[in-house]
Amino acid sequence: MGKTDGVRTNRRTIGYWLRELLALPGAAFDYAVGKWASLSASHEMIAEAVPLELPAATIAKLTHAWSKSTAAPDSGGAAGWTEREQGLIARIRAEIAAGNRNNVTRTEAYRDVYFRTPELHWALLAHMVSRNGGWNMTDLQGEWLPWLLGKEQREAVFRFLEQANALIFQDAYPQLLLYEWSRREGRSLFHLLPAFGVSAFMAPAWKQFWRDGESAPLTVALIVNEQNYIEQRVVQHPYFRDKVLHTFFFGLQSLLQLNGVVFPYGKGQRRGEEAVVLKLSGLILERFEHLHERIEFGKRLYAMLFGIPRVYDGVKCFAAAVKHTGSRADYAPHLFARVRQKPPQRVYAERLLGGRLKLGAEPIYSPELSAAWGEQPPPVPEPGDWFTSAAEVVPYFQKLPLPSSFEMTNEYGMMLNKIELAVIAVQRGK
Repeated sequence: MGKTDGVRTNRRTIGYWLRELLALPGAAFDYAVGKWASLSASHEMIAEAVPLELPAATIAKLTHAWSKSTAAPDSGGAAGWTEREQGLIARIRAEIAAGNRNNVTRTEAYRDVYFRTPELHWALLAHMVSRNGGWNMTDLQGEWLPWLLGKEQREAVFRFLEQANALIFQDAYPQLLLYEWSRREGRSLFHLLPAFGVSAFMAPAWKQFWRDGESAPLTVALIVNEQNYIEQRVVQHPYFRDKVLHTFFFGLQSLLQLNGVVFPYGKGQRRGEEAVVLKLSGLILERFEHLHERIEFGKRLYAMLFGIPRVYDGVKCFAAAVKHTGSRADYAPHLFARVRQKPPQRVYAERLLGGRLKLGAEPIYSPELSAAWGEQPPPVPEPGDWFTSAAEVVPYFQKLPLPSSFEMTNEYGMMLNKIELAVIAVQRGK
């Protein structure tokens, strides 16, 4: 069966082969053992947690400020800005353009900001989430998804991921740079936020952070802001709702757990002669199309990343040591390869056993971003401020709960098995 035939695959076909996975000798037992190990590891790390706090007094001040906020003025206005400030705005715009070329340049820009200013927790969170965005982009041209999705569908999904990635960068990166410039000059420059079309919602958050240096309220504000920023511009956009969100692909995502965000956080044990495998933490986002769920998902990722010392230490080391390329070989070279070792086969041969490569099997192809997709012109954001009232945002600032289970090393191996079996289902056409 050719790759384009995979578009016609239905849930029954793939569901049949996913059930076959647990029918394999020992697979159900291995999965149960792995699940128990992941839960135990999560609970062990939670016992060491230092939960993040959203101080009630700070949230009260922000609530008062938001209740008096009005929509951000047109970003084109320069009234009242000094010549020096206008020069700074031009410089930051040039840095945005340089960083917004593709997912790799954005991801590295976030990393650089975090290591210069570690109090900006959101920058490290954005770096790791952006890494996952890049891996999702290259998956579309990698070993498996071309069997499951046609060319037009893959291009639409890439556009969806790229637009969201680029718009968030375009909105958030100037905020981070303005903070860095404020530090250099020893004075708040957040009155310049409107020059970059930033929502009126963010000015009180940055001004409060400038006064008290509390990272958690600012990080939650950035999570709320960026998800609202892309809600109408991407998630609710008619093109993406028709071509991406309302398609079989998004149902397939939940079925195969393709919508997981993973953070490599530590070294596992060597299995015989196999390479040492990185441990993975992370979460699964069930319904991307729901704004509330995306925001709470981002908060849980943040609570896990900065509230669990073992996860934070491992992620920080990984981010510092491993340059992002878009290939999943960045974190799993024992499973993935950036370059095919052999030409693509007309019939896919099963290579995985329990989330590991079978003896002598060729690694799974996972290209770098530059080999998978060309650079796209950055989107021109639609004007307008999403922020309307304090009542809509304040509930997000009441708590920062830790997820109860987030260790994903074994779950991730199971996910890979599911995807491979889906490819086999397409070929056999049952």
